[in-house]
Amino acid sequence: MKKLIWLVITLVLIGSATKASADPIRTKVRIGHFPNLTHAQALVGHANGLFEKNLGPVEWSVFNAGPSVIEALFAGQIDIAYIGPSPAVNGYVKSQGDALRVVAGAASGGAALVVRAGAGIETPADFHGKKIASPQLGNTQDVALRSWLKARGLELKETGGDVQAIPVANADQVTLFLKGEIDGAWTVEPWVSILEQTAGGKVFLDEASLWPGGKYATTVVIVRRKFLEEHPGIVKSFLKTHAEITSWINAHPEEAKKAVGKEIKKETHKPIPAEILESAWARIRFSPEMLKESVLAQAQAAFQAGFLKKEPELSTLFEPDLLGEDSPVESAP
Repeated sequence: MKKLIWLVITLVLIGSATKASADPIRTKVRIGHFPNLTHAQALVGHANGLFEKNLGPVEWSVFNAGPSVIEALFAGQIDIAYIGPSPAVNGYVKSQGDALRVVAGAASGGAALVVRAGAGIETPADFHGKKIASPQLGNTQDVALRSWLKARGLELKETGGDVQAIPVANADQVTLFLKGEIDGAWTVEPWVSILEQTAGGKVFLDEASLWPGGKYATTVVIVRRKFLEEHPGIVKSFLKTHAEITSWINAHPEEAKKAVGKEIKKETHKPIPAEILESAWARIRFSPEMLKESVLAQAQAAFQAGFLKKEPELSTLFEPDLLGEDSPVESAP
């Protein structure tokens, strides 16, 4: 009888172990993104649950600015994030290369210098004495604005010139345009289209025209370095899913626009009008390509603008290709 009882217990334990090995507890992945069109892969994945399907438990965090993402990453509160290249570089430099790695690209394009119709700006020389906004001091568009002005011999008021670069939240830029209190803004979609269609703005310069082939990084994917070292398999699964969603977005633009618009409305409680979404979408290109050269050039521009105290050493910023030839071509939702 005792032998029979021990046999039963042994079989139960074996069964439990087998079940546990077949269904292990999976690491929760904490992903951050913005409710922005240039974070479309995150928005689609957040909405359709594909990351959860491929990775297991996911905890989502929605941010409004790059510095907040970096703070959360430093605090160990997120593992992976969609972010602009400038705050990614800033976080890398601030941590002396220890905190994060860029593992993929997400979006290219979507940024432009928009001027107010009544500002009298037709040529670069017309920017003398003008007030030009950017979304945030030191963010990707702010650095681009300052770099462009300097390259054309236009000095900022803070360094003895007569052009003012003013950090203003995107939503507030619309109000200031309408009041005539700013003359232009270097911003990113959908705000470029919003300024055009609701505030009398006109695109003076599409940033794509400044880059070879019109390609430059607007959004990249970063991973907390320690998480990458501890869970390389999870990061690879994330990247495969990211690439899969990217391919689906490019193959099904109409469906993708609807999915992204719906998720932005859910996250911000504010819908994007169809005409704004249509215009904005046309300026953005979605790709997992890192566009390293543009990120390095943007980092150099940030240094020249004084946002980095010394010339950045970025030799380990980019993680070598984790997907190789395995990148999927299509499917997703």
